[in-house]
Amino acid sequence: MGIIRFVKDWTLLCSLIVGSIIYLLFSRVEPLVPVGDFMGPKLVGLMPYVIFCMLYLTFCKIDMHNFRPRKWHFALQGIRVLLTAIVVLVIKLLPAEDVEAKIIMEGVFICVICPTAAAAPVLTEKLGGGIATMTVYMIIANIFSVIIIPSFFPMVEKDAGISFGIAFALVLKRVFLVLAVPLILALLTKKYLPRVAEWAKNRRNLAFYLWSFNLSIIMGLAVRMVTRTQLTGEALLLLLILPLVVCIILFTLGKVVGGIWGERINGGQALGQKNNVVGIWLMNSFLNPVAVIAPCAYVVWQNIINAVQLWYKNKYGYLKW
Repeated sequence: MGIIRFVKDWTLLCSLIVGSIIYLLFSRVEPLVPVGDFMGPKLVGLMPYVIFCMLYLTFCKIDMHNFRPRKWHFALQGIRVLLTAIVVLVIKLLPAEDVEAKIIMEGVFICVICPTAAAAPVLTEKLGGGIATMTVYMIIANIFSVIIIPSFFPMVEKDAGISFGIAFALVLKRVFLVLAVPLILALLTKKYLPRVAEWAKNRRNLAFYLWSFNLSIIMGLAVRMVTRTQLTGEALLLLLILPLVVCIILFTLGKVVGGIWGERINGGQALGQKNNVVGIWLMNSFLNPVAVIAPCAYVVWQNIINAVQLWYKNKYGYLKW
């Protein structure tokens, strides 16, 4: 019973550990490597479907009275744009010959500019926040991404090759398939199939466990990136540690700004919980792939923070931070 209780209290942390161990086993133990090579891509391909189901279950609980833009939504987007601009300015001021410093700052840039994670409503609900307001924020954050991603990327890397069309298609696909479709289906279910919606609403932890399953896969990808890097020494250490600093800053700013409007939990998750799968894709496609370690490290740090928050919430009934 003690082990089961520990797993329930630290589900996110267990997901990180399990994802790491499974990847290392099926990539380093010779008899298991063919199984890993076969199953790895299939598990990665399964992730969007898991997210779809997870969000559908979560959206069935939405209170439509709260489904409207709030002032703090735009305040946090302003902070996101400002922080991104500051990082870009630092990159522009770096000496051209300091390649390692640019790689490190590109990693920080990705951590800041990434949109909010699709799982944010799931974690927000577990922490005691509002699903509807977080969902509205996610939509707004992705609309902002259409503008700021193609605007800032050429400033960071002249040969990035990302256009408004590419960014628009990427974000539109994510918003429509990952957010809009499950949201529309959930609202239709609530209206025309209320018993099904009630069933989904009563599955209180199912969406959270689906996210934990996806997190294990994401962690496997992160370990893969880190173990295959060619960086060593100080540069590698900074790419692992600076995402923690960025993560704490974003969570703190989100909570402070959200707290002004009585939305501390939502604000923290909105600004701090990032879609690092998009970050990894952007880094590999348009910037220096070596810096992909930064969004991978951010995956770990943000989920450790969320794991501690969940433990504290379950033990004391409220969040201290």
